Amino acid sequence: MAAGQSDPRPLISVIVPVFNEEANVGPAHAAIREVFAPLHDRYRLEILFSDNHSTDATFERLAAIATRDPEVKVIRLARNYGFQRSVLTAYRTVQGDAAVQIDCDLEDPPELILEFVKKWESGHDVVVGIRRQRPEGWLMQMLRRGFYRLVRRISDDNFLDDAGDFRLVDRSVIRRLHGIRDARPYTRGLISSLAARQTGIPYDRVRTRQHGVSKFPARRLFGMATDGIVNHSLVPLRIAGLVGVGMFFLAVALGIYYLLVYLFGGQTWPRGFFTLTLLLLASLGINAMLLGILGEYVGRIYEEVRVRPLSLIERTINLDLPEPEGMPDRKEARQ
Repeated sequence: MAAGQSDPRPLISVIVPVFNEEANVGPAHAAIREVFAPLHDRYRLEILFSDNHSTDATFERLAAIATRDPEVKVIRLARNYGFQRSVLTAYRTVQGDAAVQIDCDLEDPPELILEFVKKWESGHDVVVGIRRQRPEGWLMQMLRRGFYRLVRRISDDNFLDDAGDFRLVDRSVIRRLHGIRDARPYTRGLISSLAARQTGIPYDRVRTRQHGVSKFPARRLFGMATDGIVNHSLVPLRIAGLVGVGMFFLAVALGIYYLLVYLFGGQTWPRGFFTLTLLLLASLGINAMLLGILGEYVGRIYEEVRVRPLSLIERTINLDLPEPEGMPDRKEARQ
């Protein structure tokens, strides 16, 4: 239970990350309130909207909702820090004994939260929604399934196949998230790696977005996939080393082959032309690939050693946070 609260009921926080969702924040708030109505006698509710510096009227509409409902809290980031940082900032802000993350577009069924709570009450510290089906093309479904299985195989962390961001997280895991310093976090992977008793609940994602457009085009999905692999596995670096060893043995084998051709067979091409061309093209391609892999890891090391804040909160509503260093004007911005 959050400090300073006299109400003995445990607090459940609901995290809703938003970016340009002015048409969705109202329906999302209403749906969450409706789902939690049967739990009112046993739990208190906190709904935290994490606004990733929307450029439309999202924040203004959230301010109006928070004025009517004191259990709604809002943080607005100082700029667009990306989905992962926005979500991790929200987890570090909520005060609940457990936190549920759900998208504002309501493509995930809010009523499944009741099942999450049951699993949490039985002792699980992370409960994840496992998406069996979703309304998208077969190619994208195959790519998603392949990615989840690849990450699970190459990582030592406890990943669940087809698990998304719709989940419940116990306070013990949230405390561990406070100690994470990651310039480019992959939040779903972090939570899975910190869970002691994780479980999943399968469901079909049959709803489609009613308002606005998806904030995850193919480019951003590829970026998230890269974060998921690089942040949780050293296998790409090991592959780079194996490729180097393989190229060495290939060069030795080619050397032996062309020596035998020179000694015992006829040669129909100019001496050394085929070998030189093959090795040159192969070396250029492989070196570019390996340098790209190494550069990805070195770039992340560079971001880590700069020790910059995860995000800066520009404004808050119904929420009082400690003042961060270097932002003396935040009290003036807080509503």
